[in-house]
Amino acid sequence: MTSRFLVTCAALSAVLLSSPAFAVDPTTCAKPRFSDVGWTDITATTAVASELLKHLGYKPDVAVLSVAITFKALENGDRDIFLGNWMPLQEPTQVPLVKDGKIDVVATNLDGARIGFATSKAAYDAGLKTYADIAKFKDKLQGKIYGIEAGSGANATISKMIAEDTFGLKGFDLVESSEQAMLTQVGHRIKQGEPVVFFGWRPHPMNVNLPIAYLTDGNDVFGPKDGGASVLTLTRPGYTKDCPNVGKLLTNLVFDVAMEDRLMSDILDKGMQPEAAVTAWMKQNPAAVDGWLAGVTTLDGKPGAAAVKAGLGL
Repeated sequence: MTSRFLVTCAALSAVLLSSPAFAVDPTTCAKPRFSDVGWTDITATTAVASELLKHLGYKPDVAVLSVAITFKALENGDRDIFLGNWMPLQEPTQVPLVKDGKIDVVATNLDGARIGFATSKAAYDAGLKTYADIAKFKDKLQGKIYGIEAGSGANATISKMIAEDTFGLKGFDLVESSEQAMLTQVGHRIKQGEPVVFFGWRPHPMNVNLPIAYLTDGNDVFGPKDGGASVLTLTRPGYTKDCPNVGKLLTNLVFDVAMEDRLMSDILDKGMQPEAAVTAWMKQNPAAVDGWLAGVTTLDGKPGAAAVKAGLGL
């Protein structure tokens, strides 16, 4: 009986080893539903997740929705995943929903984002390093601070600073224009070697295309930590429990500002499609792919990293 038992176990083991692995996620998870709010940084990161999932055997579905509709869709279970929860910007909307268990926070996918005053690296090196330094350079700046479109929250903050003489800015003029016009003016002054102060943010292609630096010690006029921000990954309630393999990928999906700057530049400046931009980036950065896929399998339970690398031609 002992020998027969051993033979039977050996035969069973052979069958199990030769059989396809069981899927980690049920088939109901095969079509993850993403919301993309149309911001290029979120379009890029959503494209990263989508391309990885495609190579893992999933069929991601991406819908472009407003921020308000995105939160409602997650709450109602009409969408599964949102990679663009900017904090503290969206804190008033997000916090009550999380507290009530209507949405889940899965991970912080980006640290180091920021908004606030920036200048050229040359001016920064010359001593224009803090908000208090702006007034010292008033003549060289021609008394101007470059903002974005009229009516924006950023311009309202700048106008208030000027009116209240914050950091000695009374007497400065706020130049309002479109984002592109502002960056054109900024680029011209930098090219001419002239100091400039403007409203900047990252991630954005400006951080790739222009030699700039952000001012410090702003007393949180643009938010805590000199306008510092984080971007969180949200899901509908219980999604990572229902779909643990996709949930593991979402937990692993952590980006950096330099990467998003580059992807946004490729999409906006070079006219690349998001899928092509992220695929090219992943081919150049295979170590990032390994990190994202640690502990992740294909939909049918096979090693995820091997499948994605094969699909990318790595």
